[in-house]
Amino acid sequence: MAKSAIRAKLDDILVSVSWADIAMDYFGKSPSWLYHKLDEIDGNGGKGGFTEEELLVFKGALCDIADRIRRTADKL
Repeated sequence: MAKSAIRAKLDDILVSVSWADIAMDYFGKSPSWLYHKLDEIDGNGGKGGFTEEELLVFKGALCDIADRIRRTADKL
């Protein structure tokens, strides 16, 4: 299976982020839901991906985590 466009963009942080926490904390969904979105498939194996609204939430989640890491680093 070829890597999705979204996953390719996340290569630099793929192993450093808890995708399960993002799924639950920012979407109220299961980790498998987010993994399907990242792979651009729906729950039945068909074509899927993020809606525009979900993509905005996802971008916001990544920015929020980045901000929290920066604030924590600044305290050291």
